[in-house]
Formats: sequence, C-alpha cells, structure tokens
Amino acid sequence: MISGLKNELRSLINAIKTLSFKESFIFISVAVITFLSMYYASPNFFRKVFDTSDDKFYSTLYWFSADSFLMLIVPLVLIPLVLKGKPSDYGFRLGDYKFGLKSSLLFIIVMLPFLWMASGSESFARTYPQGGLFVRENISVLLYYELFVGLYMLAWEFFWRGYMMFGLKQKFGYYAIFIQMVPFFILHRGKPDIETFASIFAGLILGIQAWRANSFIYCFLVHWSVMIFVDVISVLRYKSQSYGIGIDSFIKLFTN
Repeated sequence: MISGLKNELRSLINAIKTLSFKESFIFISVAVITFLSMYYASPNFFRKVFDTSDDKFYSTLYWFSADSFLMLIVPLVLIPLVLKGKPSDYGFRLGDYKFGLKSSLLFIIVMLPFLWMASGSESFARTYPQGGLFVRENISVLLYYELFVGLYMLAWEFFWRGYMMFGLKQKFGYYAIFIQMVPFFILHRGKPDIETFASIFAGLILGIQAWRANSFIYCFLVHWSVMIFVDVISVLRYKSQSYGIGIDSFIKLFTN
C-alpha cells in the first residue's frame, strides 16, 4: 500500500513538472482574485463591515472600486513582477483600432433594440442602476456614477479578455476564448435571467473581438456603452413609469 502511494505521488510530481508556470499561475491567480472579489469586494461585505443600511449607493461604489483594484491593478503588478511580461502582451494596447472601433459601433447598434426590449420588463428596469434609488432620483449623481461604472468595466474587461484570455492564448489558442467565457458567464448569476443567458454569447463575441483586434479596449467600450444605455433608460422608465417596448412607451419616457 505504501509503495502504491509512493508511486502515485511520484506520478503526480512528474505531472506537475510538465506544467507551464505562466498558464498555471494565471489559472490560480484568476481563482484567488475571483475569490477575493466575491467575498471581500461585494456590496454585502461593505454593508456588513460598516453596518450601514444605505440604499446601495455607497456599497456599490465600494464594490466597483474594490473590484477595479483586484481585477486591474493587481494583474498589472503581477504581469511584470511574476510573469515577466508587459501589459501590452495582455491586450493593454490599441491594437487594430480600425477594426476595433468599427466592430464596437456595429455591436452597439445591433444590441440597442435588444436592450430596449429587455428594459421593457419592470423587474429588469428596477435592477438598474445598481447604485439604487439615490442614483435614480439624482441625474447629476448618475453622471459621475457612470464614471465608476466605466472604471469597473475597464477592470472587468481587462481581467477576462486581457489578463486571462491573452495570457492563455499562446498555450490554448482559440480555446482561450471559451475558457474566459465560462467564469464570465457564471459571475452573471443573480442578474436578470435574460441577461445571464445572453452573457454566454456576449462572452464569446467580446472574446472574438478582443482576439481579432489584439486588444481588450474595444470590449470595454462596448460594455461601458451598454451599461450607460441600460442605466439611463432604466432611470427614464422609473421616472415616467413607462414599461413596455412599443412606440407609445418610448414617447412616454420623454413626455412625462
């Protein structure tokens, strides 16, 4: 029995020796950062620590700021210090900006009608902005709130479509697009069902865009633009109490 265990251990050690440090470190660091994000960068953690009952506003800003640190700053430190690389190797560059800008504009135009239809559901519209009632009631607050959203989206896109996907690109080729899509989709759990399901295809499409443009920046532009539209249209629906997807609902947004 002891001899068998030694053989198993020896086989395990030999298998570990065949692993690439870079890819192994990226997988582990992504898991650790995601763990820290889930448990220590969440709005619930903020409310628990500060024992506050705020209307999601400050806890959401904490969430955006903490996740931006974990998903943007930490990888940017790890890349040169541990992986001995440059941020540009991980998609932090303009890349093919002509393709990037054209594809971003195309994606946004195609997505707007679907976002309009999704926002017609009162439950969907009440989910956004995630900063809560304080953001819905104050347009001036909404404006700088979207800057925090932008910072968060930059970190989010860099983490999945930059650090993870470009980090795994050399080893796994196109499979890296699918690899980054899975956790991206899973972390949409808790969002409206239509958004969670759509995140499967969004993860793939954005991954392909980043791959082709050789940059994650354009995914960030798409994602941030989508979030701005969702937040603004949700605020308009809330203020006008206009839900539905017909032309009458659209007119009511502005006449009320």
